[in-house]
Amino acid sequence: MDSVDTLKLLTSQMSFEADGEPRVTSPAPTCFSPKERDHAFAHPAQLPNGQKILLLKTLLSSACERDCFYCPFRAGRDFRRATFKPDEFAGLFSKLNQSGAAEGVFLSSGIAGGGVKTQDKLLDTADILRKKYQYRGYLHLKIMPGAEKDQVYRAMQLADRVSVNLEAPNTERLAKLAPHKIFIEELLQPLKWVEEIRRTVPAHKFWNGRWPSTVTQFVAGGSDESDLELLTITNWLNKNVRLKRAYFSAFHPIRDTPLENKAAVDPMREHRLYQASFLLRDYGFDLEDLPFTSSSNLPLHADPKQAWAQMYLADKPVEINKADKQELIRIPGIGLKGADAIMNARRINQLRDLSSLKKLGVIAERAAPYLLFNGHRAPIQMKLLKNTKIFYALHPTTSKIKKHQTSC
Repeated sequence: MDSVDTLKLLTSQMSFEADGEPRVTSPAPTCFSPKERDHAFAHPAQLPNGQKILLLKTLLSSACERDCFYCPFRAGRDFRRATFKPDEFAGLFSKLNQSGAAEGVFLSSGIAGGGVKTQDKLLDTADILRKKYQYRGYLHLKIMPGAEKDQVYRAMQLADRVSVNLEAPNTERLAKLAPHKIFIEELLQPLKWVEEIRRTVPAHKFWNGRWPSTVTQFVAGGSDESDLELLTITNWLNKNVRLKRAYFSAFHPIRDTPLENKAAVDPMREHRLYQASFLLRDYGFDLEDLPFTSSSNLPLHADPKQAWAQMYLADKPVEINKADKQELIRIPGIGLKGADAIMNARRINQLRDLSSLKKLGVIAERAAPYLLFNGHRAPIQMKLLKNTKIFYALHPTTSKIKKHQTSC
């Protein structure tokens, strides 16, 4: 198998790993041979910082000695595996990068010979890219379970982003997914090391003079955990290790694994977890604000921000011309940029109707039921408010929503 075939195989096995928002496959560059042009490897992605990038997501090796119950790479599973040597991959990626086929790379690996040995190979690859090929673009390196602190430090010197997949929210849940991984020592500890290093080593000593960001990923529904468990650890990571983002991957069964007969998780659950995690990270919400059901999960039918607003703002709408930023960003349809636009606009003139909000980029129809314009609701709001209450009456999934409906 030549390098192109190896890359084709390894990139095809990375769909479960998240970094940005992949959209469509990019065309292969014309400088490649006909065989190479048959395959495109990188995907347009928008990273959490808003940067748009053509990102190659791949493995250094799909050989793995671990036997995680959900993983397509688990030891003993019968499928075709492939491995790159560090210099081989670095040379191939440099060719892709110089041709414009890939601007950034996210590099992970199966574990062979232990986490320390595998991490060394990832670091060697990154070192060759940065030094031999003078690659200065985006690099995301995976931290392997069992990696040492010095290896974490070196990864931080080479990468724009480092990540550790926690997979589950705690030790008990991880045992149902990956019985031979150790939650605190192998997975959580490296994230703590990253933050410890950021607090003790100046940023100018790292790549491009900045500390790398950190992310993690969870297999949502793989260990029968609740949304509350996932969001509790996410909230802790946001506050204690400055996590840039938590990714959630809705569980789906893989043939020839111990969980192959477990039902797939509704993708909407993944979507609701993302929405709730952004509320915790960016919008000043606490766990107690989220509309968990009696089973400690988020309702699938309701946007969590909308559900909160229906509970607390439907009968006490916010005065658009007086609200501060924290009040504004809790209103559905108003994001961080929208709140800034509102505050800037009303320094010049008071906002009088929904059309003035639309001009500012606000989703006025979503915000309307929860707003007052100088003490008055917009005419359209009464109908919207009535329809919203009817919707929640038909979907009484949370105890908080039920309580609010009774008071109405």
